[in-house]
Amino acid sequence: MALGPLPQTPADVSLFVENGKYIFRVGEAQSIYVYDRDRPNVSICVDQCSRVWPPIIVAQESSTLSDWTICKRADGFKQWCYRGRPLYTHAGDKPGETSGDGVDGVWHIVTP
Repeated sequence: MALGPLPQTPADVSLFVENGKYIFRVGEAQSIYVYDRDRPNVSICVDQCSRVWPPIIVAQESSTLSDWTICKRADGFKQWCYRGRPLYTHAGDKPGETSGDGVDGVWHIVTP
């Protein structure tokens, strides 16, 4: 199976190919997740939740790009969103891992 066109990503995000599909990662190859309980462009993962699931904070002044937007969090920080869904890493992941995928049935790895 051939991969589709190369998706665009902001400078903060890297694109990897694993098991024949694209996977987005940030920092030192930290996998990116979405939370089913969030609302469009609004993160409800705060306090203890954000310690286990750190939000992906916009590292530099950036503008939106295709499916990527910037959402403002309740704490005032700017967080990356993909297709309107706030993005996170998982504190339990080592670089390249996806151990957060499927946690409690509400956390999922992000792929284009």
